[in-house]
Amino acid sequence: MLYVAIATRAFRRYSTYVLATAAGIFTNCVFGIISCFVYMAVWEQRPDAGGYDVTDALTYVWLGQAMLMTVGMFGGGSPDDLADRIRSGDVVIDFYRPVGLLGWYLAADLGRAAYHLLTRGVGPAIVGALLFDLRFPRGPFAWVAFMLAVLLAVVVSFAMRLLVAITSFWLFDEAGPRTVLIVMNSFFTGLTVPLVLFPGALRDLAMAMPWAAMLQIPADIWLGQRAGAEVWLGLGFAAAWSAVLMLACLALLRVAERRVVVQGG
Repeated sequence: MLYVAIATRAFRRYSTYVLATAAGIFTNCVFGIISCFVYMAVWEQRPDAGGYDVTDALTYVWLGQAMLMTVGMFGGGSPDDLADRIRSGDVVIDFYRPVGLLGWYLAADLGRAAYHLLTRGVGPAIVGALLFDLRFPRGPFAWVAFMLAVLLAVVVSFAMRLLVAITSFWLFDEAGPRTVLIVMNSFFTGLTVPLVLFPGALRDLAMAMPWAAMLQIPADIWLGQRAGAEVWLGLGFAAAWSAVLMLACLALLRVAERRVVVQGG
């Protein structure tokens, strides 16, 4: 199948950067260890902060490190490739391919995400489990639900990164929007501070935005903070935002296709 071949090629592409991957795993582990000591100090003062105990908090740290590159919170992946092709004008070739541009780049990003999940996701998680007392999902349903949540998190992230990349048709340089997105990702995904620690209305707002699907919802499923119907509500929330954002990408691509603006003519 074409899309499987595209994803496989993307997986192989990222697997060539072995030293970069090893350095990334090391960096994730260092930040994970530092964050754990900070979280232990916080939870020593407030043992039930956000409904988490200290084990939940430490597990959340390592889930964040594992999801960082898998989801692409700091950018990268196939949307950046599209932005480069828009600037060079090569995107015209993409529009003439007998396959949808959106599906092509999504498949490529899923291949990238699979590689990072198996390396920069699993690697730090193993280190964290060896150094700290972490919590793991109970039962096969929780594992399956978590993996579905991760898949939806990648799709949500991909759609937002692609929307930023598409702005290159008009801005010719998406650096500004991409920087804004990275800042929003750092804060509203819960990467910096779990969303459960946000106060009142800000927490409700953050949990209603698509960024919650990128880390907080998968983490809560892993930790058992969501059970039964709440798991399905969380997955439904992520799926709904995935659909909305992908439709927005499709609509904006249609506009760009009718009125292509490529730097240099």
